[in-house]
Amino acid sequence: MGSFGMKTVAVGLSGGVDSTLTAHLLKEQGYHVIGLSMSIYNGDIPAHVTGDACYGPTEKQDIRDIQKWAAEHDIEAHILDLSEPYKKTVLKYFRDSYLSGLTPNPCVMCNTLMKFGLLAEEARKQGIQFDYFATGHYARIEKHNGRYILKKGIDPHKDQSYFLYRLTQQQLATTLFPLGNYTKDQVREMARARGLTVAEKADSQDFYAGDYSDLLGQSPQPGPIVLTTGKILGQHQGFWNYTIGQRKGLGIAYPEPLFVVDIDASHNRVIVGTAKDTYGTGCLAENIVWGGLIDFPTESTAVTAKYRSSGKTVPAVITGENNHIRVTFDEPQRAITRGQSIVFYRDDCVLGGGIITESIST
Repeated sequence: MGSFGMKTVAVGLSGGVDSTLTAHLLKEQGYHVIGLSMSIYNGDIPAHVTGDACYGPTEKQDIRDIQKWAAEHDIEAHILDLSEPYKKTVLKYFRDSYLSGLTPNPCVMCNTLMKFGLLAEEARKQGIQFDYFATGHYARIEKHNGRYILKKGIDPHKDQSYFLYRLTQQQLATTLFPLGNYTKDQVREMARARGLTVAEKADSQDFYAGDYSDLLGQSPQPGPIVLTTGKILGQHQGFWNYTIGQRKGLGIAYPEPLFVVDIDASHNRVIVGTAKDTYGTGCLAENIVWGGLIDFPTESTAVTAKYRSSGKTVPAVITGENNHIRVTFDEPQRAITRGQSIVFYRDDCVLGGGIITESIST
């Protein structure tokens, strides 16, 4: 508890407009606010990398901005060095996934394991006490029949529930998302009205702003680029440089536009095809977690599903067991990618989700 019986909220501060406004709004609501920030960049990546991203050399300036702002507003700002666990969890997961021919979701894992996991745990180990943890994510939490339901943020262009679907009931019970009921335009306007200098700061677009090969540490490994028929069309320098659905940068002349349709890591092949080859009727998913509405479906269940962070939710039916789900889309979908998360919704409520292990084309 904070002083005079006030509830204490630890806000995950990143230096951006969303987390900064979150702290302001919670102070206005009468909470005792403290700041928690992760230092995750360990200097391994070339310092010439620029751009707004979570991981990279720009972190130093973000931390300076956080400390300056917190001091000006009489807020305790705690910077926790989590670079080693980040390296062992998120970066290892990222590297292992790409080198296995999968396309990972580092932001999903970072939220689950780091921001809502280790950051809060480590803070408490260091004697930092708080009742709630809050972030600037665009999502909502509601309680229904004693369970906590993760819901979409009301701004369809900024909804971040996809990245948070693996949060547990215990995490949701002590989490606040003050921005979930606002649009991004409203957030920037509220920040301007409060005189926040970060009101116009650009959003981070990815977890890393440089070339992903920086993080993989691989030397070129030439291999064939082959058509779905098996015909060799060209050569690549490392299959990890390609993702499912990719069109640009293939360096192949062909009568029709070509897309990456599969990555065969075991044989060091990149498989390409025409637009029709990029579509699938469904997928298999494992490592499933279920939210507050259902434990797991015992029969075929109609849902809407989102199988990439930048995509829209589409109608589908899920069948299977608790940790092995088959998803059948109502209409064929493009570039269903192994390693990506697929998240299931009922209206604006998150039912659960998992990791895609296979695309189904028939």
